[in-house]
Amino acid sequence: MRVIFAGTPDVAVPTLEALVASPHDVVAVVTQPDARGKRGKTLHASPVKVAAEAHGLDVLTPASAKDPEFIAQIASLKADAAAVVAYGQILTPALLDTVATGWVNLHFSLLPTWRGAAPVQRAIMAGDELSGASTFIIEKGLDTGPVIGTVTERVRAKDTSGDLLERLAHVGAPLMVQSLEALVSGEAAPVAQSTDGVSYAAKLTRDDAYVVWDRPSHVVDRQIRGCTPAPGAWTTMPDGSVAKLGPVTPAKDQPSTVPGQVRAEGDRVLVGTGTDPVALSWIAPAGKKAMDATDWWRGARLGDSAQLGEA
Repeated sequence: MRVIFAGTPDVAVPTLEALVASPHDVVAVVTQPDARGKRGKTLHASPVKVAAEAHGLDVLTPASAKDPEFIAQIASLKADAAAVVAYGQILTPALLDTVATGWVNLHFSLLPTWRGAAPVQRAIMAGDELSGASTFIIEKGLDTGPVIGTVTERVRAKDTSGDLLERLAHVGAPLMVQSLEALVSGEAAPVAQSTDGVSYAAKLTRDDAYVVWDRPSHVVDRQIRGCTPAPGAWTTMPDGSVAKLGPVTPAKDQPSTVPGQVRAEGDRVLVGTGTDPVALSWIAPAGKKAMDATDWWRGARLGDSAQLGEA
């Protein structure tokens, strides 16, 4: 089987590695062009490009997947199937028609729940107990194509979106290989997605990551875990500056207090919410690296009436 792979970030690498390890021929890898780092000076290759070049694979980095020359190049490869994992560009009908049996996407949810850009983050923030990955045939709609296969994964109580996404990337990789094999052999029986239970996972914004302390502690917990590592949960400090926050732990053994009020209690730094307080794990004040919350508290000398977020 001749396969094209399209993907960009770290979570796409396990599927590429699984395809390379399979008996199939990866005829090309498509990924986003090299991008500048946070400081904007140096261009960096995508994790998928780095992995592909390590295996000596041909790598294509079109600025636009709509480019006619790129589409013609893909068509000339005469691939049997194409695998897509978090590529980052819209695939047009003209491009989809270049592959014999279709382009298959690995999506990190149990479709039709959480269609869209941030399925894992939204699942954690919503308090879902079960997540998973789905393979489906890409069509014009957003994550609407018929499903080939699924795999489930329990959402653990302390999972951040990074934790869960890493697990799904690894359990989803063999699912993709199996799905392509079944599709090309004719053994697959893709199932149209139900119109019931559809939900959408919009990309997280900075506003989504702002901690609203008067929400219940379990909602604050889920929000912060869902926004970790990106875009990163944040709050405002007593002086108005911004600080990023790591995951918190609801402190049900402690009395409720004013939402946003921060205080030390033994070896914990607690912040009030709409219900129980939560214990901070780490905090990164503006311009500083992340530090243990207790170390920050000792150095900050704020006093027990200090307030995080809007008063």
